[in-house]
Amino acid sequence: MEREILTEPQPTARLKKILGLSFGLAVIFGGTVGVGILRMPGVIAAQLGSPGLIVFIWVVGALYALLGANSVAELGSMMPQAGGFYIYSRRAFGPAAGFAMGWADWLNNCAVVAYAAVTAAEYLTRLLPLPNLIVSALALLAAFCTLHWFGIQLGSRVQQITSSLTAIVFLVLAVGCFLHPAAQQVAPHLGIAGLHGWKMLVPLVAALRAIVVTYDGWYEAIYFTEEDTNAARNLPRAMMGGVAIVLALYLIMNLAFLRTLPMGQLAASDLPAADAAQRVFAGPLAAISGNFVTLLALLTLLSLMNAVLLGAPRILVGLSRDGLFTRHAADVAEGGTPRVATMLSAAMIALFIVSGKFEELIAIAAILVAAMYCVNYVALIVLRLREPTAERPYRAWGYPVTTLLVLAGSLAFLIAAVHDDAASSWRATVLLALAAPVYLILRVRNRVAAN
Repeated sequence: MEREILTEPQPTARLKKILGLSFGLAVIFGGTVGVGILRMPGVIAAQLGSPGLIVFIWVVGALYALLGANSVAELGSMMPQAGGFYIYSRRAFGPAAGFAMGWADWLNNCAVVAYAAVTAAEYLTRLLPLPNLIVSALALLAAFCTLHWFGIQLGSRVQQITSSLTAIVFLVLAVGCFLHPAAQQVAPHLGIAGLHGWKMLVPLVAALRAIVVTYDGWYEAIYFTEEDTNAARNLPRAMMGGVAIVLALYLIMNLAFLRTLPMGQLAASDLPAADAAQRVFAGPLAAISGNFVTLLALLTLLSLMNAVLLGAPRILVGLSRDGLFTRHAADVAEGGTPRVATMLSAAMIALFIVSGKFEELIAIAAILVAAMYCVNYVALIVLRLREPTAERPYRAWGYPVTTLLVLAGSLAFLIAAVHDDAASSWRATVLLALAAPVYLILRVRNRVAAN
C-alpha cells in the first residue's frame, strides 16, 4: 500500500500560531456540551433508577472519553498539523485511507453544525418573532461565517466567551437547585431495581452508550494544533482538562436534578432542566423559568456551532495541501482564516439545512465517528510499531493497555450502532464508498497537472 509520511505542513497555507491552552479548553467544552445534558439525565434515570448508579455511569463515560483523549493526544502532539483525523490515518495507512477518514470527518462536522443551527433557530423563535425556521438557521450560519471571516483571533474570543457564558448559566441553575428545598424522594420501581447479575448489564450498557454521545467532542482541539503556540504541551492538557471540566459540569447538573426532582419525575421528564427550573424559579420568578432554559439551550448550541464551524475548514486545509481537494481550500487570509475552506464548509452545511435531512445525517455521522475512532486507535498502534523512534512529545500513558481498552469499547459501540440502525449503517457504508472514486479522480487530476 502506498504510504506517505508528512513531517511539516506545506507552505501553501500559513495558519496563525496564536492559540493557547485557554482556547483549547474552550473549544473542547463548547464542542462537547450540548443540549444532551438538558435531556439525558431523565433518560438515564429511567434506565437505572438509582442515584448511585446514575453518578457512576456518568463517571464511566468520562473515563472512556479520557482514554480516547490519552491516545489521540499522542497523535496530535506528534503531528501538529491542520487536518485532524485525516493526518493520523494518512500517516499510518496511506493517502487513500486518510482521504476516507478526512471525507467522513468533514461531513460529520458539517452535519453537526447543520443540526445545531436548526435546533438553535427553534429555541431562538421562542424568544424572538423570527421568520421561517430554515431562513433563521441559515442566518445563524451566515453570522458565524462573517465572524470567522475576520480571523481566528475573533473566532477564538467568541468561543471563549460563549463557553464561559454557557458554564455560568449552567452553574446558576445548579446553585438554584442546591439552594432550593430538596424534593422528597420515594423509592420508585424504576430501571434496574430488582435485577441481578447479567440482567443488570443490558440497561447499564444502554445507559453508557447514551452517555458516551454526550462526551463526543473531547477531540475538538486536534483541528487547531498547527495554530497552537505550544501544541506538544497544550494539546494533552486541553484534552484531559476539557474532559475533566465537562465531567464536573455533568456531575453537578445531575446531582442538582436529583436533589430538586423526585426520581419518578426525573425519570419521566423529557427535559429535566426545565422541570428543575420551574421548581427553582417558583412564585414571582415563575415566568422566567421557561425562558431561562431556552436561553441555556441556545447558548450551548451557539457555542457548539462556533467550535465545530471553526474546526471543519481545517480538515479541508489538510486535504487540500496534499492535492485531495481544490488547492484554493488551503489559502489562508491575513487574519488566519481559511476563507475558501470556510465557505465550502458553509455551503455543505447550508445544503444539509435546506434538505431537512440533517437528523438522518447525524445518525449516519454517529456510525462514521465510531468507525473513525477505531481507525485512529489502530493508527496509534501501527505507528508505535512502525516508527518506534519517531519524536513523540506526549506518549499515551498505559499504552498499549489503555489504547486497546478504548479500541475494544469503540468497536463494541460500533457493532451495537450497526446492529441497532441497519439503514444508517448502509448509508454510512455508501458514503465511505463514494470517497473511493472521488479519491481516484483527484489523484489522476494531480498527476496530469504534474506533467
